[in-house]
Amino acid sequence: MKASTLEKTPRTDARTGEMGQLYLAAGSDVALRMWENAAASEGCESPARDYETVGYVISGQAELTVEGQAIQLLPGDSWVVPKGTAHTYKIISAFTAVEATSPPARWQERDEDGK
Repeated sequence: MKASTLEKTPRTDARTGEMGQLYLAAGSDVALRMWENAAASEGCESPARDYETVGYVISGQAELTVEGQAIQLLPGDSWVVPKGTAHTYKIISAFTAVEATSPPARWQERDEDGK
């Protein structure tokens, strides 16, 4: 089925989630969010979520750990967090990244802590 309307989410209309993420454009199957200048942190484990996440680093540095495997994330790197896996992001330096989630993380409170 084709989309019947073209939509835009202006930066000024982007809602901020409880973890500091900006919710950008969203469709029925995928949504974008951005972490902008996230401050350095030791990180804490995120529970397994019922969506897949793919991301792209714009600036800064972070370490992503999934199921005991850690990778460094630098500008230009991209990554995948599989659906249903607990993971940890440790921010090394002010971090800006864009992520796509499928299905959209923001619907049905999938993005809320503890869900």
